Amino acid sequence: MVDRIALRGLRIFGHHGVHPKERAQGQLFIVDVVLGVDTRPAAKTDELTETVDYSRLATDVADAVGRDPVDLLETVAQRVADLCLDQPLVAEVKVTIHKPEAPVGVELDDVAVTIHRSRT
Repeated sequence: MVDRIALRGLRIFGHHGVHPKERAQGQLFIVDVVLGVDTRPAAKTDELTETVDYSRLATDVADAVGRDPVDLLETVAQRVADLCLDQPLVAEVKVTIHKPEAPVGVELDDVAVTIHRSRT
């Protein structure tokens, strides 16, 4: 069993989507990241180097979501998962990309894609 570190509700402006208007105007994306990390070493030593620096990770996730527009939320989610798994202490990650302003033709609260990735 692994411990969890979660960043929820990161609000990032990006230009992802299949419609030209989405690419031109951009919109808000909300990102949730849940990391599987063994936090026992950090708890024992009280050293940031023994865990994930979630302040830095939040900035890195924001940069990853805000750059290089793509068509699909699945692609953005994989980009974020790969970034998280680049952290040596992260064993697994769950990423949810929310697109509350998705132009789907009917009123809704949210569209979201969630992926789970691990080192194995």
